[in-house]
Amino acid sequence: MKSIGMKSIGASIAVNGALVLLALLALAPLAWMLSVSFMAPGEAAAFPPPLLPRQPSLANYVQLFARDQMGRYLLNSLMLATAVTLASLLFNLAAGYAFAKLRFRGRDALFQALLGALVIPGQVAMMPLFLLMKSLGLVNTYAGVVLPALASIFGVFLVRQYARSIPDELLEAARIDGAGEARIFFVIVLPLLRPIIATLAILTFLASWNDFMWPLIVLSDQDYQTLPVALASLSREHVMDNELMMAGAVVTVLPVLALFLALQRHYLQGLMLGGVKG
Repeated sequence: MKSIGMKSIGASIAVNGALVLLALLALAPLAWMLSVSFMAPGEAAAFPPPLLPRQPSLANYVQLFARDQMGRYLLNSLMLATAVTLASLLFNLAAGYAFAKLRFRGRDALFQALLGALVIPGQVAMMPLFLLMKSLGLVNTYAGVVLPALASIFGVFLVRQYARSIPDELLEAARIDGAGEARIFFVIVLPLLRPIIATLAILTFLASWNDFMWPLIVLSDQDYQTLPVALASLSREHVMDNELMMAGAVVTVLPVLALFLALQRHYLQGLMLGGVKG
């Protein structure tokens, strides 16, 4: 019995040690990126590359916000990601609830067709989507970024799987009491969907914040650019300035990393709950 206990402790130590090692390996590039962002120009190009700056300085961040207008791009990304998140939440929640609880002709066939569309790469739809935005006069506008993201198949699927756990008897009782479908949705259903709302909000915000290809295609005016696009343009202008590039990467990554770490409990809870429903 004692030997079995020792083996269990040894296995636990080995597993935890391996997990800690993998975590350190995953965090090492982020830590080095942060360290380089405080280095003087050209310091990171030395061989072997230094791990810590000789004289930490905020000069790279000052240049980003004072000369390269990174503050404007940060505001653009924040505004677009927030708008996309709020708008897509409304559409995804309504559609997911409808597929889960409302009965209408062709519901199952339509949902299966949506699931089938998940295998189509998003890049395939970019050309027809761009032509559609152009015909609507939405190229080089914020609406051209927000409208295509109003609903996602994955978001509808996630909400639908979780909404199926809502008891039908609860909805029927509300209908018998005279509540309309809109009131049922906003007063009864939405409070029950809080875990999946938090999960979907995080996923949508992160996807919109990190999106590079679509804003690059639809936004030609430099004043409308988002952080990922602006950082790519900055790298072409300062191709040898690794320290400035790392500062720009920190500005891009740090807000979403902080958001994820702050809300990871709700994110993981929502994913686990959504995965076991229905």
